[in-house]
Amino acid sequence: MFRIAIAGFQHESNSFAKVPASLAKWQEAGILHGQEIINEYETSTATIAGMLGRLKMENDIEIQPLVFTRLMPMGPMTVEATEHIMDLMLKEISTKGPWDAVLLPLHGAAVSDKYLDADGEISEQVRALVGKNVVIGTALDMHANVSQKVVANSDIVTIYQTNPHLDTYEQGFHCTDLVIKTLRKEIHPTKCLQMPPLIVNILQQGTSDEPMAEILRFADRVRARPGVLSISIAEGYPYADVPQMGMSFLAITNNDSLLAAKYSREIADFAWNLRAKLNGRGTPIKEALEQATQATSWPVVLFDVGDNVGAGTPGDSTFILHAANKMGITGIMQALCDPEVANKCIKLGVGGRVELEIGGKADDMHGAPIQLTGAITAITDGKYSELKPSHGGFRFYNDGPSVAIETDSGNKILVTSKPAMSSSLEQFRSVGFEPKDQKIIVVKGTHSPRPAYEPIAKKMFWLESPGASTADLGNFIYKNRRMPMYPLEPQTTWL
Repeated sequence: MFRIAIAGFQHESNSFAKVPASLAKWQEAGILHGQEIINEYETSTATIAGMLGRLKMENDIEIQPLVFTRLMPMGPMTVEATEHIMDLMLKEISTKGPWDAVLLPLHGAAVSDKYLDADGEISEQVRALVGKNVVIGTALDMHANVSQKVVANSDIVTIYQTNPHLDTYEQGFHCTDLVIKTLRKEIHPTKCLQMPPLIVNILQQGTSDEPMAEILRFADRVRARPGVLSISIAEGYPYADVPQMGMSFLAITNNDSLLAAKYSREIADFAWNLRAKLNGRGTPIKEALEQATQATSWPVVLFDVGDNVGAGTPGDSTFILHAANKMGITGIMQALCDPEVANKCIKLGVGGRVELEIGGKADDMHGAPIQLTGAITAITDGKYSELKPSHGGFRFYNDGPSVAIETDSGNKILVTSKPAMSSSLEQFRSVGFEPKDQKIIVVKGTHSPRPAYEPIAKKMFWLESPGASTADLGNFIYKNRRMPMYPLEPQTTWL
């Protein structure tokens, strides 16, 4: 019997966000062990589900899920959280071994106050613990800032190739399949990672949009060549201030390191030649609101790029609501994270009247509180599930105790206790708001809401909104990134 362990953590750390990923935050999100991991993920389409799905196809493999935790993006992981989670992983791997293989479902953009490359650090420590003969398979997010340390300490690395991330199951399955073939000596993986000094703007990262779609089509052609085991493109995560920030291109070949270097460089060169098209800008808030009011069919969906909860923001930005109030525009539905307001409303109960300030409280980057007057129409525990394909493949969601408020001005506000991604229509339906019936919907995200909202939207606008995830990277002061990098230094060259 082959013994294969699963252990990992996933965090997309925004170096510019004000709320740190503390140990308390991780514990609140849930640190899962053993059967708890299976219960949470087996019926989803997330990375771990793909790993489990492939492992269960074999009769001679003992599957041991050890420990796993994931936390919504926010600021960097604290030292306490980093040490606790890594020590827990290493202890579980050490005490319950030996292993023939270890699967690491990571993210690739985790930053901590202790390690700029937290994913690389845990990869290196796991390798040191299990030795060179144990096969390590690592599965990463497409927003990974992939480091050479991760690649060097893993036999197999796979990366989501869709954004929104809809191939999470497939990539977890693919990673595990290559690990099994490596264990059985059917393949001998050789890898090469290319890291050009290139940033792709968050607005241009949709993989069904050009030019990313063109780059991925080229990668597909390379993937079909003889000797190739895996080809991966990582878009990178521009809000992590780390040396490895940026796009990267990984080729895995069968016992041919020169071929891996050749193919990864070909794809990297192809993307580099499209670098000007990988830059982009959003629509100003006022302009988008004006066009939304002139629409003849609805809903019109506005993507609040600057308050993209999936990129580490607090979910309480009020810039759009303030602009709409100033312009006399109503008929807006959106979620706002404000645990203080949610608690007050829960005490009042359904039917209660409120007159209060909401949002703009988490930090000084996402606007000022806005006055709201209206009636409470629903109260929930904030839990809902999504059976349709969704960003990340997750099924179960928990926005914390939540309330629905219909304002006297004609807006519908979902108040959550936790920063809430807009990845599912069930988020609003859980409090009695039907998205299809709305005029203007503001969603917190850039690409993660697309699987839910593209099918119902009559028009969509990606906003030039401020915040810790704004598309204008010129607003950030980097201290650790490579220099020069395109497009922040437009004259950057790559030899």
